[in-house]
Amino acid sequence: MRERLTKSDVEKIEAEIEYRKLTVRKEAIEAVKEARAQGDLSENFEYYAAKRDKNKNESRINYLERMLKTAEIVSDDSRSDEVGMNNVVEVYFEDEDETETYKLVTSIRGNSLDNKISIESPLGKAILGHKAGDRVQVKISDTAGYYVEIKSIQKNVDDAQDQIKSF
Repeated sequence: MRERLTKSDVEKIEAEIEYRKLTVRKEAIEAVKEARAQGDLSENFEYYAAKRDKNKNESRINYLERMLKTAEIVSDDSRSDEVGMNNVVEVYFEDEDETETYKLVTSIRGNSLDNKISIESPLGKAILGHKAGDRVQVKISDTAGYYVEIKSIQKNVDDAQDQIKSF
């Protein structure tokens, strides 16, 4: 499945790739050289740790570049009265009699511990495009689901602080 990214996501990914290529890569290569110079590689933990870090950086670069090549660019624009990307939405859960606040983001910025939900999540899919006051069914599966009510929408909250997930 193709990753859905906003223009802001693409810019952040490109910046991370550039940083990893120009800074992290040089530091990792230097660390490998220094560890190799310490002698016997068969018992040299620093060498193996430096190689692991170098390989991890290269894997991250490859992952991000592949993501950009296959990504689908989505708009973060929405009508003024509808739930859209980067909006903070107050949602009332009927079953729990609780109200929660979530920011709707792309899957690479989703972080449930920080109340940032993906547009790919069941709740994100359900509320996207709806208006304040709408009662929406969130489908978990064909036979299970629950209802929420959208209480309020705060439009286009700045996403500059949102970080891209690292895997």
